[in-house]
Amino acid sequence: MSVSPAGRNVRPAAEDVGVDEELLGIGAFAARARLSAKALRLYDRLGLLTPARVDEGTGYRFYRAGQVERARLVALLRQLDMPLARIAEVVDADDPAAGAERLAVFWADAEARHAGQRTLAEYLRGRLSGRSSEMYGQFVVETVEVPEQVVITESRHVLAEELPAWIGASLGRLEEAARESGGVTGAPFVVYHSEVSLESDGPAEACVPVADEAAARAWAGARGRVLGTTVRVEPPMRMARTRITKAQVAHPQILAAFEAVEAWMKRRGLTPAGPCREVYFADWEAAGSQEPVCDVAFPVAPAPR
Repeated sequence: MSVSPAGRNVRPAAEDVGVDEELLGIGAFAARARLSAKALRLYDRLGLLTPARVDEGTGYRFYRAGQVERARLVALLRQLDMPLARIAEVVDADDPAAGAERLAVFWADAEARHAGQRTLAEYLRGRLSGRSSEMYGQFVVETVEVPEQVVITESRHVLAEELPAWIGASLGRLEEAARESGGVTGAPFVVYHSEVSLESDGPAEACVPVADEAAARAWAGARGRVLGTTVRVEPPMRMARTRITKAQVAHPQILAAFEAVEAWMKRRGLTPAGPCREVYFADWEAAGSQEPVCDVAFPVAPAPR
């Protein structure tokens, strides 16, 4: 037995260890922690629970009795489907309060994700049970004429989970450009040139109508190259649209709005003449959840005979 500078006993082998430094073989430790030896080997491999000692000759793992609480905590956190990196952040926190706060942040994110999945499941249940027409009935669809407009745009391949942040940032950049291009002349909008989902990344195109085409092109040429900013002229077009509230913009509620417009177009012999879009005509930050903020729209043309 040797003595550390602080006077604490240091035991080189399990059979020589005192009560305060008791070492347990993996089987005994697994029983005390109410875990399997397989789970303990996994936690070791992942760096979440390292044995106090590993015999170089036999490879046997030994754990301190004081590691039981950490082992149980890791096992419980894994039951929350917490990623391994997040588990490490919780169990390695400087103090229990910091660990609890990190757990609270993770669970708030998980609840938000589960709420979205619950809403999606309800939406899909409605579709599968043949209640699509009932869901579409809550949307009022109409056609409007949109005049020619010059737009400054920014395109990006983006997945659904990244979309809200990108829309806000890109429209902010384009509105700044518009202020130097004669001002904003219409509601900003986002065009979806292909599907944006958890697996498909579009691309999506953020657009802001501007007054001065030449000034917009000069801005895009000088400062918009890194962002892929372009300027184009949209011709006059007829739009089929439905107006939705801030709450309905969330996924998957917005899917029902797009499908309602498509169903309305089909019943009236109209076909899409271009990619669908979301037109944001209201102040998003100031609007309440039940206030109209967005038009879901399709350019339309008469169906071919």
